[in-house]
Amino acid sequence: MNNFFPAVLRLIAKLVILAIAVIAVAVIVFWTPGKPADELAERWATPPSLFMDLHGMQVHIRDEGPRNDPEPVILLHGTSASLHTWEGWAEHLAQHRRVIRMDLPGFGLTGPHPREDYHITAYSEFVIALADSLQIDKFVLAGNSLGGRIAWTTAAVAPERVTRLILVDPSGGYPLPPKSMPLAFHVAQLPVLGQLMDYMLPRFMVRNSLENVYANPDLVTDELVDLYYDMARREGNRQALRQRFQQDDNGHEQAIIRSLEQPTLILWGAQDRLIPVANGYEYARDVRNSELVVFPDLGHIPQEEDPDQSLQPVLNFLGLAEQR
Repeated sequence: MNNFFPAVLRLIAKLVILAIAVIAVAVIVFWTPGKPADELAERWATPPSLFMDLHGMQVHIRDEGPRNDPEPVILLHGTSASLHTWEGWAEHLAQHRRVIRMDLPGFGLTGPHPREDYHITAYSEFVIALADSLQIDKFVLAGNSLGGRIAWTTAAVAPERVTRLILVDPSGGYPLPPKSMPLAFHVAQLPVLGQLMDYMLPRFMVRNSLENVYANPDLVTDELVDLYYDMARREGNRQALRQRFQQDDNGHEQAIIRSLEQPTLILWGAQDRLIPVANGYEYARDVRNSELVVFPDLGHIPQEEDPDQSLQPVLNFLGLAEQR
């Protein structure tokens, strides 16, 4: 008995030393320092990309299509994505409508918010400020995941500005838990590992996270992984992701959703494991002037996984189907 406790202490000490050694090796192997936006812009901000000075940030933006459009279409991406997620949609829509997409604060080449404010209200204020800077009075607002939540929040606080809504697997509003969450999201919310991710980012984690939100993981190409990996490596973005999760004020927001009066198109991938399609039916029930379209074979980001299939209902909604 007298030798028991010293033996246990020695074992604990060895385990602590082993854990420290494993962490040290992992940091060395997966050390991933941040990269400045201008270095990443050489690959990911080619024309028609521009940078706009807004709210103390250099916002990465693409503004395409006819300038005489009375109600431009503004596209908002989801968590850890970028304006590139809308490439397939924008390529066609810009032939008929003015299309504006940007990297939201904390993501893409725009990078961290100078006040580290990632509450939904701050994002909504950002969208309105962006429209004001571009001298756009009224607009159609579309968003995927986090972008969808920002979209319907903005529509609720500025109904005189948002004429139509397109919600693509939006987050928020309903408490249904995910069936599966991307690995990177899990790690970012852990106390110690989340902070370690500020300095190390295994490439396989990015690929795993993308495959998690696609219905068909075979569509996750090396170039797509390059894009998401580089956007995560942009200086400050990993810290911003942690802060975004810490500031998440997602609650029971059905009252806000029920207040929406804009014509609303709700798109959902039936294979979405992050935000189950059951949420889509909740939105369709609560948004009085809405239409729900479910894609049986798509996941959480339909506009990226299959731009052609997911765009067709949008063209019908905007009265552009015959112009395709």
